[in-house]
Amino acid sequence: MGQALGFLRNRLVSTNFTQVDPGSSDAFFAAFQIPDFFFFTIAAGALGVAFMPILSDHVNRGDKEGVWKITSSLLNLMVLAMSVVSLVIFVFAAPLIRYIVAPGLTGEHYEQAVLIMRIIALNPLLFTLSGILTSLQQVFGRFFFFAVAPLTYNMSIILSVYIFKDSLGIVGLGVGALVGAILQLLIACLGLSGLGFKYKPTILWKSEDFRKVLRQLPPRSLDQGIDSVMSIVETNRAASLGSGAVSYYNYATTLANVPIMLIGNSISTAAFPRLTERLSQNRPDLFRKDFLKILRVMIWITMPVLVVAYFGRGYLARLLFGDGAPEVALIFGYLTVAILFRIIYSMVSRYFYAQKDTWTPLIVSVFVIMLNVFLAFNLARPQHMGGYGISGLALAQSLSAMSEVAILFCVMLARDPRLFDRYFVEGCIRIMSVTGFSILAAFAMITLLPLQKADTGLLTLGAKFSLIAGVTLSVHLLISTVFALEEVRPLWAKVRQVILRPIKI
Repeated sequence: MGQALGFLRNRLVSTNFTQVDPGSSDAFFAAFQIPDFFFFTIAAGALGVAFMPILSDHVNRGDKEGVWKITSSLLNLMVLAMSVVSLVIFVFAAPLIRYIVAPGLTGEHYEQAVLIMRIIALNPLLFTLSGILTSLQQVFGRFFFFAVAPLTYNMSIILSVYIFKDSLGIVGLGVGALVGAILQLLIACLGLSGLGFKYKPTILWKSEDFRKVLRQLPPRSLDQGIDSVMSIVETNRAASLGSGAVSYYNYATTLANVPIMLIGNSISTAAFPRLTERLSQNRPDLFRKDFLKILRVMIWITMPVLVVAYFGRGYLARLLFGDGAPEVALIFGYLTVAILFRIIYSMVSRYFYAQKDTWTPLIVSVFVIMLNVFLAFNLARPQHMGGYGISGLALAQSLSAMSEVAILFCVMLARDPRLFDRYFVEGCIRIMSVTGFSILAAFAMITLLPLQKADTGLLTLGAKFSLIAGVTLSVHLLISTVFALEEVRPLWAKVRQVILRPIKI
């Protein structure tokens, strides 16, 4: 639901602002970079690393009073920290936009970006409070408000398009974002009903559990901040490449993040407990076997998705982003390589985390970010200066993602020379062979169903893209079966189980 609302939001921004005045939507996306950076760097790390596990320990001991005290301490500390952040954003919005985020914005678009950033200056504080409260609710097994609260944010921005389009213009979307953040916090507060939460206006500096949260915050914060810094750098470079570049790149990366989240993050997160269990059992052999098996499955699932994404990028981009589709499709084509390696990275990083090694992925990430920045400044130059334009940012991201996985593979092999055995390598080669047939199928389909200039609307574009995707995925499954790939066997077993299941009368 959240992904669907995100695409609908971007579709409305594209059709109502980017197509009319690309610089205005550039201002909108640029304005969020600094607030997002502070939220992810300071607050998000505390919620994901130590806060919830420590609360869970207290809940399991029946110590609700301890839960209230630790939660209140984190709330109070974050209110102080994020209030300062909000003040800094509000006061220094103009120089932040001009000198850091988007020096390429000028005139009205620059003023719009500054005004939007000042409007949403409170959002990092509001998001932080919402996150703490919904994390508390999850510890008690209450997930409804955690799932619903973020939806109001995108819904508020969507409504603001219709409410403020003809009065405040793109600045109205900033108002919608602020209102959405407030509503998100109110819904999070509603989720506290029945829990008996007792707020304490203190910060327990002497509490060992609270200090454990603070000690584990810096590594995670650095990890979160690295990605945010790269996003700011990419916005900076895109803003220098002409009106609309920031918007087009944002749309393309939003599209690229979908398979990374659905395939990479979901599978690796589900597999992580099993990997840690193998090591807890002192069975590195089974740890290695499970890791390689899951990695192969992820590659097998990802390859046909990438084929469909690459050959169907024009149809998909026009369907989601309207007339801005050519630029989005071009950027997205370069990002398909990054998608593959980001998905692989999501599993490879768990290989290290399962061994309680968080520093190796972090150190490699720092190096790769520096490489990405170097490549972005050299590749994302105007074409008359020997660069690739806005596509250079996507190319830089793909090369960096490939390098990150390659470096981590080398570290893994140095620690365990027997890790990538012959069985795994041969399996990957067979998957690549199957992918060759998928490529032929996709190419044949776009030849039979070419993207015409007059193709518009969900019915026409959706039907063509669905046929291309359906045939490509079917060929992938069929050839995988012919090649006897083990990854396809559980799927057919499940199909047979469903078809042959007896019906109770």
